[in-house]
Amino acid sequence: MQQRRDARMQGGNRFKLGVFAPNCSGGLTMTTAPEAWDATWENNAKLAAMCDDAGIEFILPVARWHGYGGKTNTEGSSFETITWATGLLAQTREIVIFGTVHVPFINPVWAAKQIVTADHCGYGRFGLNIVSGWNESEFAMFGVPLQQHDERYVYTEEWLSIVKRIWTQDQPFDHKGKYFDMKGVLSSPKPYAGKRPIIMSAGSSPAGRAFARKNVDCLFMIINKLDTLPGEIRALREGIEAKVGVYASGHVVCRRTQKEAEDYYHYIVHEKGDWEAVEHLVKIRSQQQSMSVADMQKIKERLISGLATYAVIGDPDKVANTFKTMSDAGLDGMAVGFVNYLNDVPLIRDEVLPRMQRLGIRTSMQPGRKSA
Repeated sequence: MQQRRDARMQGGNRFKLGVFAPNCSGGLTMTTAPEAWDATWENNAKLAAMCDDAGIEFILPVARWHGYGGKTNTEGSSFETITWATGLLAQTREIVIFGTVHVPFINPVWAAKQIVTADHCGYGRFGLNIVSGWNESEFAMFGVPLQQHDERYVYTEEWLSIVKRIWTQDQPFDHKGKYFDMKGVLSSPKPYAGKRPIIMSAGSSPAGRAFARKNVDCLFMIINKLDTLPGEIRALREGIEAKVGVYASGHVVCRRTQKEAEDYYHYIVHEKGDWEAVEHLVKIRSQQQSMSVADMQKIKERLISGLATYAVIGDPDKVANTFKTMSDAGLDGMAVGFVNYLNDVPLIRDEVLPRMQRLGIRTSMQPGRKSA
């Protein structure tokens, strides 16, 4: 009998770790430091194997169609995420690998079959991250109109309902909704082991969070302050009958000592930061313009170090304890970026994960253990 191999995400560790955005040049950083991430296929394959052996739960890519300009043009070179995930799933054994799909850019019938193909390749370890999109210039590349914010989630919900029906129904069906009019829809095979992939989405707005609570397994949120996190997570989970995992995005600068970590953060941001690129990014994310000058400066620093995701900066003790604080607040896990994934993940594997085990938020795992 077939069994899915996505157990790392379905259960296991109390606080799960993922690697975020290695499919894109620069990852999450906008720095001119020479060691900044080079997103070649070879580097991605090495990273996936490293994370798989370390017991890290998942890898989450970013769907990006052009970069952010400046000297770095962060994410200007990127792999399409479903084909990228399929290749990595074929070379790994236990780690869950997500594909990120801009739903306005792809037909649900095509997407449903493409996703199933990846899922079979990984024996049930593919995960789907659905995004409604926000970058107007990317929509223009596809000749697709960028709809009003809340309406994007109406479109996405209809799109996802079609995909779910394709994955479960054995007889042809018709669908006539607000955005799709389809006849005789049918697709085979179904997802691996007869169970659909894990689905996640990010949502900070009321519409985005309402969509996630109703339709997906994992909600990604933005963290601004740790002291308000418990209340935010309680509010997110209010009224949800089913268990919805709550995750956050972040970036980690970890070094042997706290001073080394802080000095390196200063180096990548203030000495090697691509301030031209960050000014461009702030302009296209116009909703951030209402901030105070001081808050805007902090956002710009976070954009350079990790595209405004939550910064975890410190020695292994500080990083592990920060994850413990997040776990105690109710967070199920975090997807994190690094300046250079291949250089930085070994310290997480060798020093941070054992500390997380001692703190009771992860179980022990022997490096290199693989499933049969």
